[in-house]
Amino acid sequence: MEISFDSYLHNEDDPPSKGDSADVPLPAVSSIEGNNVRTLRPKKLPFAFSENAASFYRKHFPYSTPYDWCDWHWQLKNRITTLSALETIIDLRDDERSALQCDIKGLPFSVTPYYMSLIASDNSDSPLRKTVIPRIDERRISEGEEIDPLSEESDSPIPGIIHRYPDRVLFLVTEFCSVFCRYCTRSRMVTEKKTISKRQWENGIEYIRNHPEIRDVLISGGDPLTLPTEKLDWLLSKLREIKHVEIIRIGTKVPAVLPQRITNGLVAKLKKHHPLWISVHFTHPDEFTAEAAEACRRLANAGIPLGSQTVLLKEVNDSAEVMKPLVHFLLKNRVKPYYLYQCDPIVGSSHFRTKVAKGIEIIESLRGHTSGYAVFNYVIDAPGGGGKIPLLPDYFKGKDDKGNVILRNYEGNLFSYPDI
Repeated sequence: MEISFDSYLHNEDDPPSKGDSADVPLPAVSSIEGNNVRTLRPKKLPFAFSENAASFYRKHFPYSTPYDWCDWHWQLKNRITTLSALETIIDLRDDERSALQCDIKGLPFSVTPYYMSLIASDNSDSPLRKTVIPRIDERRISEGEEIDPLSEESDSPIPGIIHRYPDRVLFLVTEFCSVFCRYCTRSRMVTEKKTISKRQWENGIEYIRNHPEIRDVLISGGDPLTLPTEKLDWLLSKLREIKHVEIIRIGTKVPAVLPQRITNGLVAKLKKHHPLWISVHFTHPDEFTAEAAEACRRLANAGIPLGSQTVLLKEVNDSAEVMKPLVHFLLKNRVKPYYLYQCDPIVGSSHFRTKVAKGIEIIESLRGHTSGYAVFNYVIDAPGGGGKIPLLPDYFKGKDDKGNVILRNYEGNLFSYPDI
């Protein structure tokens, strides 16, 4: 049996015209009917609709309706995926145009209309723009870069399962994402592929069932929340039938790039499968809109713990001036800053990667200077399959002649602790 991509576009769940009413004030928007432009002042829409999104929608999608914009199926169907479409929205830099004109094999280009509304400005150095629009730097291969730098394929006993740690597995259930991040660690596999083999899902479930040491399953891809609701519910139900699976996690960037996907219908299905955790992926404060906040609110209100796995990116979020507002936005929206990842050395990623010292510097700028809940765990996912290795500033300074531990605090002052 094949799960057709058509179901992404024509799935009957969560129709945009009913249910899922947003509680935020909605701007007036325009719709073109024949030669007439009429102003719409809807009382309720299926999702939050910010003024920035309304302005972008009026300019670039005048023949659609506000209900279209708030429908995640419409967002997927109208993704910007070509040079010609992109040129109608922004003025391209030379290195962006060159990258899009080249026949670069591998990671496709795709941005949802919603996410494009966040980067459609005159600022060609917009941080978010760098993360989703290709640049010719992707063609430069540097020493140490690999197609599969984490050696995930070596820890994959069957297609779709990565079993690196003793008590947990990574279950890759889709190769599709609504937006393709240019620094993606799985750029080797994410595609515009139209079908997913249900047999591969079933084989993965059977592998988990036959390994009682597995207590934690992380569903990833691709982005699992781009799957139709009923199919995701089926998958979660099958995993919940396995007695030794204690918790299920989902890794997704949907709340940041396709927040309209977080419908009340989806949330109602997800909350059936507790304990369920979701790792979201926020990169920059510019991603925190009314729409993103609404997506996080719905998930958190369903009792789903949220944590952000953020990637440290050069000239995107590699400063305290960016990171501190980011972690504060996360906490205010009930998202725990979880991991800050050093960017993986995938092929063509050198323009994204910082020095490791920069990550340590950022952690030091947070620890003691803001809430402890707001401080990421800074890690490197070790090349070659070594797993996540945490890095901390140098707070332990050794011992004195009495055996006391010497510690440095966030202000640089030294303190002695009796190490009995």
